[in-house]
Amino acid sequence: MERYVTSNGARLWTCSSGHGTPFLMFNGGPGCDDYLGPVAGMIEDICQVIRFEPRGCGRSDWDGNYAVETMIEDAESVRRAYGVEGCIVGGHSFGPDLALAYTLRFPDHVIGLIGIAGGRVVNDRTWSEAYHRNLDTVGEDLGGVVFTADDNVNPEGNRSWREYIKRPALFREIAHTRIPATFINGSEDIRPSWPTRQLAALMPNGRYIEIAGAAHTVWLTHAAELRAAVREAVARIRQAE
Repeated sequence: MERYVTSNGARLWTCSSGHGTPFLMFNGGPGCDDYLGPVAGMIEDICQVIRFEPRGCGRSDWDGNYAVETMIEDAESVRRAYGVEGCIVGGHSFGPDLALAYTLRFPDHVIGLIGIAGGRVVNDRTWSEAYHRNLDTVGEDLGGVVFTADDNVNPEGNRSWREYIKRPALFREIAHTRIPATFINGSEDIRPSWPTRQLAALMPNGRYIEIAGAAHTVWLTHAAELRAAVREAVARIRQAE
């Protein structure tokens, strides 16, 4: 089911599929429109998966307001529009970062977090250098997906994220966040995994899982392994309720 949700004057494209525990899913980027249908399909028999395209991406309004705080408020508008209370949050790549920020802003509405190929709260030059070096030498297969977005979404999203992670109390807030959190990475992702490992270790109920041989878009080559890991993470969250 597709519908538009209005958030502070902007129309956001959204989609709900499946039934069960609500799962609010965040795209990567910043600057990616909807591409996580294959991941949603892995859990639609146990979760109501709610996907949405952020401002400036795909079918949502392109209005130039692309800061992290706006993204968080838009996600909250989507949750309210679908009438869910406690939900799992998560996503892919930059998605887990934004899902974590949403969790810290609206903790009463989050029962667990699941990150795929992402999750970091650092702005490290060596990480960025390693990623770009690997991108140039190894390359990356995104499965032919072509994203449609305002050119300003990525730089503004990254700029505001760098400001967001400077918050003095950020690490204390994360360390006090007791929801079950699972981060699933691929061993062959060209992005260094140490920031995600750190984040999983920082969270009291955090867990890090690595799928051998998988790259950034895990579902393209290791769909069965990813499906099993995500479903196990959902079960773990349900058990903790």
